Amino acid sequence: MTGAQHPHPTQAVVLAGGQGSRLRPYTDDRPKPMVEIPGTGTPIIGHQLNWLAEEGVTDVVVSCGHLAGVLQDWLADAPLPVRVTTVVETEPLGRGGGLKYAAGSLPRPDEPWYATNGDIWTRFPLRDMAAFHHERDAEATLALARPHIPWGAVETDAFGHVLDFIESPPSPYLINAGVYVFSAAFTDLLPTRGDHERTTFPRLARERRLAGFPLPQGAYWRAIDTAKDLTEAAKELSAQGR
Repeated sequence: MTGAQHPHPTQAVVLAGGQGSRLRPYTDDRPKPMVEIPGTGTPIIGHQLNWLAEEGVTDVVVSCGHLAGVLQDWLADAPLPVRVTTVVETEPLGRGGGLKYAAGSLPRPDEPWYATNGDIWTRFPLRDMAAFHHERDAEATLALARPHIPWGAVETDAFGHVLDFIESPPSPYLINAGVYVFSAAFTDLLPTRGDHERTTFPRLARERRLAGFPLPQGAYWRAIDTAKDLTEAAKELSAQGR
């Protein structure tokens, strides 16, 4: 990666080809990113595109797969805040292969780019993440979230006395939040087929060229995997006045 690259990407890839089997029946007739968050009237990908536009992105490549036509029809009719190109995998390429295939349609291949999974509903300053990535001269930077554990936790003392019950505490571990900043050179490091998280990322980590950006305190983040996630997201957005 060269230090001359602009730290704030203006192009992005959205991976929107998943089956979304855990979200059935919502995904019986639409791909996962086309599922609406209750009360908003907007599918997940609509929220993502608005967020990317707010963060300075002008061009987005959407990688389609499952029920691609439904997503393409919506993109063709919706008033979009960015220029959108769609690509469709004709055969399964894996997460890394799909990312590389989509990146081939980015309008500025010599510039850095963002990527996000199509089932992530989040809001945080992408420009700050891009600056973090740039300062560390990384090839790739992934956002890190600390999700809440879905169960209640029990706190005890050294003698085994129960001290407290904590409802849905934050996890002690950071997880991959499904949002990335990549250098222009990163595209060539991706596998044509396969999973970059098992190949490219471990190699970059060993070489200290992979960075992790913890989401800022209070930043909203949720992966929409199940019907319960939809319900919880709607509640949280309502509480925030959105």
